Amino acid sequence: MGEPGSEASRLFSDGLENGLKSNEEPLLRKNPRRFVIFPIHYPDIWKMYKKAQASFWTAEEVDLSKDFPHWNKLKSEEKYFISHILAFFAASDGIVNENLVERFSQEVQVPEARCFYGFQILIENVHSEMYSLLIDTYIKDPEERDFLFNAIETMPCVKKKADWALRWIRDRKATFGERVVAFASVEGIFFSGAFAAIFWLKKRGLMPGLTFSNELISRDEGLHCDFACLMFQYLVNKPSEERVREIIVNAVEIEQEFLTEALPVGLIGMNCTLMKQYIEFVADRLLLELGFSKVWLFRKIYLFIISLYNGFSFSLFQACVGVQLLFAKKKKKNLPFYQNNLVKIYVCLHLLKTTL
Repeated sequence: MGEPGSEASRLFSDGLENGLKSNEEPLLRKNPRRFVIFPIHYPDIWKMYKKAQASFWTAEEVDLSKDFPHWNKLKSEEKYFISHILAFFAASDGIVNENLVERFSQEVQVPEARCFYGFQILIENVHSEMYSLLIDTYIKDPEERDFLFNAIETMPCVKKKADWALRWIRDRKATFGERVVAFASVEGIFFSGAFAAIFWLKKRGLMPGLTFSNELISRDEGLHCDFACLMFQYLVNKPSEERVREIIVNAVEIEQEFLTEALPVGLIGMNCTLMKQYIEFVADRLLLELGFSKVWLFRKIYLFIISLYNGFSFSLFQACVGVQLLFAKKKKKNLPFYQNNLVKIYVCLHLLKTTL
């Protein structure tokens, strides 16, 4: 039998890449107590984990019974747009999990953060299942369904976004900080335009299952992006502002191309120019959260964005009854958290409107 702690030492070295400055980075530093949660050393990270835990839901709790009749009422170009968006989402959550399993969960030695990553893996699986169920519900042709489920290989526009994210997982030279920014961009920018497009469809009162699941998933992804920003604040070896901007601008360009050229939102009646501006607005907010200045410097929020945010908040309030029933059914005691978030959204909306 080896010396006490020798096996633990091997486990430490297995989880870290040679290029990481693990001794200089508190989040990555070898931690013999990483297997035990208490005492809590990072209360804000733990609080975010508990917030994620309180927001748990499952695909079975979304009613899709009314969606297929609505689907049949859509124009062919609208069906094309929605099915391709769902195809992107169905694959993207798996890519996020690939990064969490292969990289972040192995590199980060802080148990509070590992708890969050573990729960994120769980909810990303729920998202992936939900998108797969949506495709399964709407698309009855087996060949078309198979085409959508294999979007990373069959759709060049989806493949381009997937390849960008996968490159950051495989990159052994990129710092942990750069990869945190990259995956904050995946969840904060790559998802934002598609979420917005689905919220736009909500105005027509169609596809209640799709729009409700979109509300739940966008809430989760917003929290994941917030967590990435929190982790970034703890880094000692942060990438430069120039490098962070380079990563985010690249993500913005890819997302803008995706939703205005490859899969234009004009297919569902949205304005492509304003969608570009919306993506830039979202990216600016991410830069601010990371502690840097804006790139696009919007001083005012355009009416399109206000309209979109209004649709989002209205949808949340309409869905709130369902969420309350969902939580009550589970005998949860966390309704105030969700309701408080709704109040915050409306306060933010009021402040945004006053800038016009």
